[in-house]
Amino acid sequence: MKRIAILGSTGSIGRQVIDVVRAQPRLLKITGLAAHSSISLIKQQIAEFRPRIASVWEEDRAEELRAWCRRNGIATHICFGREGLNEVARHPSANLVLSAVVGAIGLEPVISAIRSGKDIALANKEALVVAGDIVMAAARKRGVRILPVDSEHSAIFQCLKNEPPRCVKRIILTASGGPFYRSRVRPSSINVRTALAHPTWSMGPKITIDSATLMNKGLEAIEAHHLFAMPFKQIDIVIHPQSIVHSLVEYVDGSVIAQLSNPDMRLPIQHALLYPARCPSPVKQLDLSRIGCLEFDRPDFRRFPCLRLALDAGRTGGTMPAVMNAANEVAVKAFLNEEIKFPEIPGIIEGVMARHRVKTTPAIEDILDVDRNAREEALRLIRD
Repeated sequence: MKRIAILGSTGSIGRQVIDVVRAQPRLLKITGLAAHSSISLIKQQIAEFRPRIASVWEEDRAEELRAWCRRNGIATHICFGREGLNEVARHPSANLVLSAVVGAIGLEPVISAIRSGKDIALANKEALVVAGDIVMAAARKRGVRILPVDSEHSAIFQCLKNEPPRCVKRIILTASGGPFYRSRVRPSSINVRTALAHPTWSMGPKITIDSATLMNKGLEAIEAHHLFAMPFKQIDIVIHPQSIVHSLVEYVDGSVIAQLSNPDMRLPIQHALLYPARCPSPVKQLDLSRIGCLEFDRPDFRRFPCLRLALDAGRTGGTMPAVMNAANEVAVKAFLNEEIKFPEIPGIIEGVMARHRVKTTPAIEDILDVDRNAREEALRLIRD
């Protein structure tokens, strides 16, 4: 049985992880939960699964949760904050940690889990974006597996089938294009409501905005670079609005292997949780005859400059991806709070990147330091 700690249990991915666990009660057991501030939902999750440990972000919410557990005779240990995330990640009750927190804050608990010898089911791409070399080196040292949960990386993982790297010509990431790729809407007229209206996927607000700017695909290219030890020159991106082909691998002999399914995150989640086993899933069966047409197009870097900025940061390496990611997180939050306009997002990111002096071989402390400084610089640009 896989004993699972879920970081980000009340978010979009976390809730779907719990759906998968419910469908496989003989194979999967939840022993740890971590949420940000959705107290009512994590109470329901604790009552249902009785984990050994649970965490929330704020101390007063943790005290509320402790009191609720005492009243209901629940023995779950409650912790809070950044250290609470790390406690859940390294708790000995779990042998697999699924990280579904959003943003660079997911880095430290992933490192904690790896150092505790736990396999990682990774939905938090930012951990690899900001510190991919460090994370992958730690995983190799401890002999733990990093199992991708993003649909694109799960597809590549399945298509590679342990083929030697010399046989792989390139990997091809597919991107839906978000709500605006086909639209000729003026960027200045885009508001939060329209940017959150993703045509094929149901995701949290930050990732949905990243999809609208195509930043998400740039982050995924950096993640793929680290996960699969693939040079950026062998990573291509294509726009695929139907979100049926989740990614492809081209081999040196000309064969192209693709993974297809209906767009449902429960499938890559289940694959990561149960790997290497396969079991029936609740995902709707794919009927290509009803889909009829699968479209592919080249990305437009001029209309979507965030994609270029992410790829530039990935190719530069060192501390630059952490700076790019931090600036993007701040800019997206400001847009969601209606403090800036949609077209201002890439300008803020580019401005922060331009001011940064890259450190080529950073330690984890360097990553955390530049992340903090980049956030402060992004806030200054927003205020100005």
